[in-house]
Amino acid sequence: MSATVHGPDGRVLQLEDSVLAPFEARVDGTAPLPRRCFAAAHVAMLPGYAEVAHSLERPGPADEIAAHIDWETTLAFRERIDRCGMGVAEAMDTAQRFELGWDGARALIERTGALGLENGFVGAASTDQLATIPDLDALAGAMVEQVRFVRGCGGIPILLPQPWLTGSGAGEEEFVRFYTDVIDASEGEVLLHFLGEMFHPSMRGYFPGDSLRRVLTHDPEKVRGLKLSLLDRELEETLRAELSPRGQVILTGDDYNFAALIEGQPGPARDLAPLGGRPLSGGPFSHALLGIFAAVTRPAAVALRLLDAGDVEGYRELMGRCERLGRVIFEAPVQRYKSGIAFLAWLNGLQENRMLANHEEHARSLDYYLRVAEAASDAGAIEDAALAAGRLAALIKKRAG
Repeated sequence: MSATVHGPDGRVLQLEDSVLAPFEARVDGTAPLPRRCFAAAHVAMLPGYAEVAHSLERPGPADEIAAHIDWETTLAFRERIDRCGMGVAEAMDTAQRFELGWDGARALIERTGALGLENGFVGAASTDQLATIPDLDALAGAMVEQVRFVRGCGGIPILLPQPWLTGSGAGEEEFVRFYTDVIDASEGEVLLHFLGEMFHPSMRGYFPGDSLRRVLTHDPEKVRGLKLSLLDRELEETLRAELSPRGQVILTGDDYNFAALIEGQPGPARDLAPLGGRPLSGGPFSHALLGIFAAVTRPAAVALRLLDAGDVEGYRELMGRCERLGRVIFEAPVQRYKSGIAFLAWLNGLQENRMLANHEEHARSLDYYLRVAEAASDAGAIEDAALAAGRLAALIKKRAG
């Protein structure tokens, strides 16, 4: 069905909830996905957080934020992702990880592990249990501790970028020493995460010189792949070609260009050693670990099944729509993308409010939210047009007041 919403200045929005049905009819909805995909799920807040005066300008302490997490809703997001055939990326978002601290992240990782998700999860290992970081050895030791915790909870550890390295002026040799020390002290497979400064200013100058390539070649049997979040398609394709002969993979974090990167280029796929106990293939394509997949889990999964069935045009059409939504949600300032993710979850009735830590939901304009709703409708990411229209109308009225 469709529903009409009247916006400001005579603007009319038409929301649809049947866009996905013709695509779904062409695939087996239970078939495994042809790429390993992880969706970075967000954290919902309890209604009482509305009365807490945290803001982006005056952030609240991590323990106060964590005390207001709506665990039932937060974990339901993860179970929903799993039902669609994707894995979960847990405690990955850099800004939110800084807000929650290690205690909140540890609880997320532990509770997600306890869900026993069929498609598994990637858990972010960092160093935020340390109040202060005296030196490189302490930094490495703290990350190894979290790697072990993630693995103990059943997750695949991914090594989050460390602002301390750039903040302390570390050069190529220090970067290589830190990462190789962590890799050598960790038992089992790990993934690397390379994040661009558009997601967090502290990432400027990360992996200086040739440090990234040196770390990736240090122990390819342990370092299974790289989550790349630089919004640079050409660089990703170059790195992917370098990693492939060693049996390593790229998990794209490019929320602007993921459709073509996941589809890949002509060439054969081959079976690699399992990742997290689940099948993994290698070839001239990227796998995915994406924030936008939390908003387009269903349509993206359908698009991937179309690709696997040989319906490349169907894949391009549907995944292209998902990508266009991603470009809206991830508009600058990119690090505020969670406001769009939570907004869509609220429109779809998956959470009863659209609040985020430090009330990040206030960081975006009404125009932004209207454009997110329109792009979501086009992408098949609206599940109940009447519900979404009612909630959107209420937001418009509130903003107008």
